[in-house]
Amino acid sequence: MTARNELRLLPWSGPEGKPCYLSTDDPDGCMSRLADNIEAVQLGTAAELLERASEALDDQDTNPEDMRHLTKELTGALRDVLRVATSRGHLLAVSERPGG
Repeated sequence: MTARNELRLLPWSGPEGKPCYLSTDDPDGCMSRLADNIEAVQLGTAAELLERASEALDDQDTNPEDMRHLTKELTGALRDVLRVATSRGHLLAVSERPGG
């Protein structure tokens, strides 16, 4: 997934919440596949949370504590999805460069 000499933003954070990057020429390598799988799980989780949020907003009986919990989960999912989008956007930009 990464072009030669390019880093891939991984879908998890390192110590102190700092971003983690992968440098590899092998898009089918173990770490690339792991990152792809984790991204897929993160996107699936975000889709499920979006459905739950839509249902909760439509339900007049949803209590405030449940909404706070759901909001916290949605915030984490949005953070993950933003990281995936940033990583994939960077990879697209790299692949569109001449020689990329």
